[in-house]
Amino acid sequence: MAAINAFYAQSGGATAVINATACGLIEEARRQHLADPTRIGQVYAGRDGILGALREDLIDTSLESDADIARLRQTPGGAFGSSRFHLGPLATHRAMYERLAAVLAAHDIGYFFINGGEGSMGAAWHLSQMMREIGQPLRVIGIPKTVDNDMVLTDCCPGFGSVAKYIATSVREAGYDVASMSQTSTKVFVLEVMGRHAGWITAAAGLASEAEGEPPHILLLPEVGFDDRKFLARVRHCVETYGYCVVVTAEGLCDAGGCNFGVSSRRAGTVGRYIADMVEVHLGYKQHLAVADYLQRSARHLASAVDVAQAHALGAAALRLALAGESDVAPILHRLSDAPYRWEIRTAPLAALANVERRLPPEFISADGFHITEACRRYLAPLIAGEDLPPFANGLPVYVRLKNQSVTRRLPVYAV
Repeated sequence: MAAINAFYAQSGGATAVINATACGLIEEARRQHLADPTRIGQVYAGRDGILGALREDLIDTSLESDADIARLRQTPGGAFGSSRFHLGPLATHRAMYERLAAVLAAHDIGYFFINGGEGSMGAAWHLSQMMREIGQPLRVIGIPKTVDNDMVLTDCCPGFGSVAKYIATSVREAGYDVASMSQTSTKVFVLEVMGRHAGWITAAAGLASEAEGEPPHILLLPEVGFDDRKFLARVRHCVETYGYCVVVTAEGLCDAGGCNFGVSSRRAGTVGRYIADMVEVHLGYKQHLAVADYLQRSARHLASAVDVAQAHALGAAALRLALAGESDVAPILHRLSDAPYRWEIRTAPLAALANVERRLPPEFISADGFHITEACRRYLAPLIAGEDLPPFANGLPVYVRLKNQSVTRRLPVYAV
């Protein structure tokens, strides 16, 4: 009996821990293969995610040493390449799904794993529907991943805890800097973080403030309608009371006129620039803007140990689910308690995860709309716990770069 091969794709924006998930999945596959070679054969990774499957550009992970696969756990970025390519629904993109089916059949792939957010779960669900329709066996497993923490059902999303740790740390450190210079220099510091529709990362910045007057003083969340007069009044109050003001804003804000107000492009920094300029024009305060951008999601040197452990565990769990005969599900994280933080892995149907966005709930937002509540702090605090440092050499972190050799193509070239 020939062993069934597996396909793994990284999807969407990279995180500091997405490779830890890949590590968990590949290590578990190797362990299972050693125990019984007929259960699972090769693990192929898509070069640049799902594009690798469409183009039949499959990376043979068996050519990587056990040591290098283990080093993935401590390496940021997407080791096999990721993409934001959107497959779309089956009804309008059937030809692409048929191409996927042909590639999977050509390489004897019966296990399909996609490591991404709610959009990726939707694509996986559509693929599974078509495979059932045409009678081609395929076990489809989604693996949660997104720094935005906006997937439903799971307690948190791998990638978020490390971003939260980086942002809270950066805000605390920058707060000391601004406070020390506020008499003669910057009065208002604005930090723009990721989150176009959900304010989880912005909320995480609030962890840095543990006492009255500690920064950040103002959080601007997509879930709270922006009121410029109320905002400017709060900035003035903070400067007059504390001598300075630290503002953390999401890259997507909403007011009565809709979202992304005052923004002429989708470029990072446009919302932050809008807020900082408003402060200077209307209040006359010297301001400074920083944009966390890719730094926040790639900072493996400051990753949360909890985040790393969860990402790795979900990868291994996904492999075990497929081998157990499960399909159309994703392993998710379930919180058992806050303190001590205890969690376990459960499963959720892909159909329930697909294309559904979770926003910051009202009970996590302070009454004035400018900060987080204690309930939010209890939720967030365990997710940033612990340090999992990568190895360092010559003062810099050392990460792995895989060989990423492709297998031989068996089908005609397909233009995407």
